[in-house]
Amino acid sequence: MNDVTSIALIPLLPLAGFLLLGLLGRSVSGRVAGVLATLLMAGASALALVVAWHYFFRDQAAGNAYLPQVIWQASWLPFSGGLGINVGILADPISVMMLVVVTFVSLMVHVFSLGYMHGEERLPAYYAFLGLFTFSMLGLVLSPNLLQTYIFWELVGLSSYLLIGFYFQRPAAVAAAKKAFIVTRFADLGFLVGILILAFCGNSLDIGTLLDRLTNTQAPQYAAATTASFAGITALTWGLTLVFVGGAGKSAMFPLHIWLPDAMEGPTPVSALIHAATMVVAGVYLVARLFPLYSINNASLLVVTAVGSFSALLAALIACTQTDIKRILAYSTMSQIGYMLFSLGVARYGGEQAAGFTASLFHLFTHAFFKSLLFLCAGAIIHRVHSNEVKDMGGLRRRMPVTHLCFLVACLAISGIPPFAGFFSKEQILHAAYADHKLVYATGLITSGLTAFYMFRLYFLIFWNQPSRQEDGHREGTLSMLVPLGILAACSLLAGLIPFGRFVSADGRPASGSSDWTFALAPVLLAAAAILVAERMYRRPSPWPQRLAERLGGLYRAARRKFYMDELYLFITKRIIFPWIGRPAAWIDRNVVDGLMNGIAAATQRISYWIRAMQSGRVQQYALFFFGGVLALAWVLIYVWQN
Repeated sequence: MNDVTSIALIPLLPLAGFLLLGLLGRSVSGRVAGVLATLLMAGASALALVVAWHYFFRDQAAGNAYLPQVIWQASWLPFSGGLGINVGILADPISVMMLVVVTFVSLMVHVFSLGYMHGEERLPAYYAFLGLFTFSMLGLVLSPNLLQTYIFWELVGLSSYLLIGFYFQRPAAVAAAKKAFIVTRFADLGFLVGILILAFCGNSLDIGTLLDRLTNTQAPQYAAATTASFAGITALTWGLTLVFVGGAGKSAMFPLHIWLPDAMEGPTPVSALIHAATMVVAGVYLVARLFPLYSINNASLLVVTAVGSFSALLAALIACTQTDIKRILAYSTMSQIGYMLFSLGVARYGGEQAAGFTASLFHLFTHAFFKSLLFLCAGAIIHRVHSNEVKDMGGLRRRMPVTHLCFLVACLAISGIPPFAGFFSKEQILHAAYADHKLVYATGLITSGLTAFYMFRLYFLIFWNQPSRQEDGHREGTLSMLVPLGILAACSLLAGLIPFGRFVSADGRPASGSSDWTFALAPVLLAAAAILVAERMYRRPSPWPQRLAERLGGLYRAARRKFYMDELYLFITKRIIFPWIGRPAAWIDRNVVDGLMNGIAAATQRISYWIRAMQSGRVQQYALFFFGGVLALAWVLIYVWQN
C-alpha cells in the first residue's frame, strides 16, 4: 500500500462509517453500530500511526528537514488565466501530527461511548455523526488549498451542530446547537472574505503557492499585498486578520467564545472530541498553516497575540467561579487555546525566534491527551452521580478509584507540574513569551497559576470535600469506559518526553525543545502554591470560599456571570439588531420585495384581462386582424420607400 492510498484511507474510513450507519439507520442495533464505527476508527488510527512513522522516520527526513509535499492533486474547477481550484492531499509535519491526534482521540471517544452511551435510542445516528465529524476534521488538516480547507471547515461546523444538538428533545441542547452554529457562521464569513483577499493578492488558492508568492518581496506583481491599503491597512493585514476571525470563532476566542460553554449540552464524549482536542484547535492549526505570512505581518500577528493572551486570562478567571464540571472544563479549554495562540503570536519564522511556533503545536499535542482525559473522567463522574453540579459530588475517590487517579494525572498535567506532559509544553510557551514580550509572559504566568487553582478546586470538590450523596452501589464504569481513561492517563504522563521540536517546527528543520529547569522554577512554584491554596479551601468544607467571594465583591460576581458577555450579546441582538435591522429588513421584504412581485402579478393579470378579446376563437376576427396587420405593414414600407 503506497503513501497516497494509506493517507487517503484515513479520512475515508470514518466517512464509510457515516454512510453505512446513515443508510442503515434503525435497522442496525446500537451495539452493532458502535462496534462497527469503533473498528473503522481503529483502522484509521492505526493507519495514521503507520503514516506518521513512515513520514518522520523513513520517507521524508531528507536533508535533515521535513518538507511539505502535496502527494496527490487533481484539477477540480479550472479557470482562465492559469487560475483554478484543485483538490489534493498535503503531507507535512503539522498535518501528519494532526492525523495522529484526531484519529487517536476519536478512537478513545468511540470506545468510551460504547459504555457511556449504552442504551441510547439513537446510537447509530450518534456514531454516524462522530464519523462525519472525524472525516471533516481529517479533510481539513489534509487540505492543500484554502477553498478545500473552507469546505471541510464548514463540514466541521455542521457535524458539531448535529452532535451538540444530539439530545434534540431538550430545549437547552437545541438552543446551544443553534447558538454555536450562528456564532461560528458570523466568524466564518470573515474567514471567507479573508480567503478571497489572499487569493486576489496571490492569484492562487493553493497554500504553498500563496506562501511562496506573498513572502517573496522581490516579486513586483505581488507587492501590492503589502503596499496597497484600505483605510490605512494593507490588503495582507486585512486578509490575515479576517482569516483569524474565522479561526477565533472555531477556537472560541474572545469575543466569539460565548458558544463554547453552552455546547456542553451535547453528550460528554462529544465534548472530549470536539470541544477539547480537535475542533477548537482548528484556529491554532489555521494560523500555524499560514504562519510564514503571519510572521511577516506584524499587525495581524499582534491581533493573534492580544486575542490569545486576553482570552487565556479571561477564561481562567471565569473558570475559578463556575460550579458545572463541564463548563469549568470548557473555559479551561478556551484558556489553553489562548495559550497556543499567543505562543504563535510571539514567534517569528526561522531560527530561535520560531520557538513559540513549536511550543504552540507541542501544547496542542499534549493538551489533546489531558483535556480529553478530563472530559472523559467528567463523563464517568456524571454517569455515576447523574448531575453536572459539583455540589452533588464529593468524596468520590473511594467509590471511583480509577477515575480519581486519572483525573489527578490530568490535573497535574494541565497545571504544568513535572514530569507530566503539560509541564514541558507550557514551559516552552512561557520561555518563548519571556524572550519576546514581557507583558504576554506575565499574563501567561498568572494564567498558569489560575489554571492550577481552578483545576484543583474542581478536583478537591469532586473527590474529597464532604460526600453529598450516600453510597448507591453502582460500579465505577464499564471496561470500555475505564480502558480509554488509563491509556489517556499514560499519554498525559509520557507525551511530554517526546522531542517534539525534532519533528515539528516553523521551517521543517529540527528545533531546540529542551527545557530550562531554572526558568521553569517560577511557573512550577506558582502552580504548587495555587494547588496548596485550593487544598486549604476545598479539600474539606471551609468558610474561606464564601469569605473570599464576599471580599472580592463585584469582581467575583462579574466572573460568576461570565463578565456579562451573554447579556451583552442579548442586548445587542434584541435591542439593536432586531428592532433597527431586522424589522426594517422585514418591512422591506414584505412591502418592497413582495409588493413589487405582487404588483407585477397584478399588472400582468390586468393586461391579460384587457387583451383577452384578442383570443376569442372567431376566425373572422382573426382574418380581420391579419389583413389589418398586412395593410399597416404595407403602409410602413411605402412610407419608408418614398422617403
